[in-house]
Amino acid sequence: NLCLSPGSDGPAPSSSALETLAVPTSSRLSVMLHSSPIGSGDTRSHWSTSHCSPHFLLSPCREEVTRTPAEQSSDGVRAAEGVSSGLHVWEVLWSPAHRGSHAVIGVSCANCPLQASGYSALLGGGPQSWGWELGTNQLWHGGIPERVLLVLDADAGTLGYMVEESFFGVAFEDLPHGVELFPAVSSVRGGASIRLRYLNGDPPALMALCSLTIQRSLGPQRKNLTNTLPIPFVLQQYLLPNQ
Repeated sequence: NLCLSPGSDGPAPSSSALETLAVPTSSRLSVMLHSSPIGSGDTRSHWSTSHCSPHFLLSPCREEVTRTPAEQSSDGVRAAEGVSSGLHVWEVLWSPAHRGSHAVIGVSCANCPLQASGYSALLGGGPQSWGWELGTNQLWHGGIPERVLLVLDADAGTLGYMVEESFFGVAFEDLPHGVELFPAVSSVRGGASIRLRYLNGDPPALMALCSLTIQRSLGPQRKNLTNTLPIPFVLQQYLLPNQ
């Protein structure tokens, strides 16, 4: 489990502070992060209309949920679609100003409780879910930027997180194999609005893997010298960093 301790509302950490906590990404994940994201409207970006607390209201596009004011209640919602294999990345947008206490991002099985009396970290509070409580993780001093990426490797049974450009490695391991897992959040704050977006998943294209390998071999100092490589022009263009 993540190491948690009481935090305070404060500014988000700087990019340099985030980078000191980062670990290298695998080639598989790097390709995914550098590929064009899935287009808007994909159903894997939808919150579920049925697997959610009655205190969550869905937007017409189903990509955003808002918790209605409710006292002494902890409330959760799952994505409409889960995965049981492959590597997948979702973006979760949740303003720090709208989190309050017990704001949790993670994944859950299909039968994880989504409503409970009182205030608690509902997601991750039982054996069927895993979550990161944003407000109390001591590494962050009470400040996590708006955009958090969920990195779920259902094949390896691991869950990790990214903030800005920094990947912080495996937060949870030994997740159940062959079991459908869903991105999920839980909140106790009235007015909290949370947006979900599916970015990418397996399998990465072989061409993209080759491109990443060549770019890494060139290194940052020579990344703009692809036009000097003894290969056809169309391949030189493909290898440009922004492609």
